[in-house]
Amino acid sequence: MKSRPLSRQLYSRAQRSLVEGVNSPSRGAAVYSDGPIYLEKGRGSHVWDADGNEYLDFMMSFGALIQGHAHPTIVETVSQAAAEGSHFASATSAEIEAGERVRRMVPSAEVVRFANTGSEATMLALRLARAYTRRTKFLKFEGHYHGWYDPFLLNAHSHPPDQLGPGDNPARIPDSEGIPQATFDDVIIAPWNDVSALERVIRQHGQELAAVITEPIMANMGCILPRDGYLQRIRELTTDCGALFILDEVVTGFRYAPGGCQQYYGIRPDISTFGKALGAGFPIGAVAGPRGILDQMRWSEHMVLHYGTFNGHRLTMKVVTANLDLLSEPSAYAKLHGVGNNAIAGLRDVFRRHGVKAIVQGFGPMFQIYFTDREAVHDYRDYCAYVDTQRYSRFVCRLLDRGIYMTPSNGLHWIISTAHTESDVDALIAAADQACKDVA
Repeated sequence: MKSRPLSRQLYSRAQRSLVEGVNSPSRGAAVYSDGPIYLEKGRGSHVWDADGNEYLDFMMSFGALIQGHAHPTIVETVSQAAAEGSHFASATSAEIEAGERVRRMVPSAEVVRFANTGSEATMLALRLARAYTRRTKFLKFEGHYHGWYDPFLLNAHSHPPDQLGPGDNPARIPDSEGIPQATFDDVIIAPWNDVSALERVIRQHGQELAAVITEPIMANMGCILPRDGYLQRIRELTTDCGALFILDEVVTGFRYAPGGCQQYYGIRPDISTFGKALGAGFPIGAVAGPRGILDQMRWSEHMVLHYGTFNGHRLTMKVVTANLDLLSEPSAYAKLHGVGNNAIAGLRDVFRRHGVKAIVQGFGPMFQIYFTDREAVHDYRDYCAYVDTQRYSRFVCRLLDRGIYMTPSNGLHWIISTAHTESDVDALIAAADQACKDVA
């Protein structure tokens, strides 16, 4: 059992200055019943908390740290950029170089616009789609989180199954107070991973839809993979009805392949959004796509407006370029997939040996553990009905005491960075083995 008295003191102190003592609910009491662990230092795949406890980090800033902590190239890049002037709110060569790297890696990216967060990127993507199609409605799927922009905040969090309504007419459940009901009038909700449901919605609303927005891998309920052909069917149906296909790769972008999941699965969206791994730990968002759509932001009387003092932040752009250069090395994705798949195989073996009813879902750089009797979790409704999230939280808390850092929220996911090693996998498997003994 790791002792964390200083973390507890810091949490008590934080209550006096910060709402709930934190700056995002995912760091507070909603996830950490006894208060968060205060991290103070990171290097490679390791982090240290305020009490000096060391952990292997498999959360990696919710996936932002694709190169791990304090990668020497990133540190050098930041130091040099900061010494020269971190930000000017002007045009810089750094943003050109970063944009060129994105275009080189992402096949669908004819042009790029940088923002500061994934939420900003998806907000801009929807605005572009509405302007391009001259339509206002859009389709989002149950359980998908596309940032905290008002129209996206429907049915993005888990709820008891009896509150979800029928699959062919889902209950509309706002995820936040303070949003006028009229904001959701143009939002169509549908189950994900269900081709029949998708085709039914497109038949009914297709001519009204500006866009269909989806994650390629559902990352807000852990790690839920698309059924074979599902993403391709979205592409076909949106083309047929004249809606734009927005692929939200804020979580998956630059993680599974140089061109993200769209390259891995062989699809070409109309608009793509990126964040997290793109910035290697620095705040970033990006929208990419064809000129015919993104050129709507060119200055004119009828432009799509997108301002931002910190757009194309010089220091961050330098980091993006260095990060994407590292990910362009031939061994980068082989390592991410190899280490991740070994971790998944090892965890599955632990659960099998202990007779624990749990599955490890995903592949390569991102996965999640579900305590369930099911062979797979295919969608939001499976997650809400069949996954024991409380047991998962208890399991992760036991791992934390054994030096494995991970959020106790089952709705997030385990992340592999280029800094993780096979030795890290061995340590994770050993800790999981002991945790299973405790759970049993």
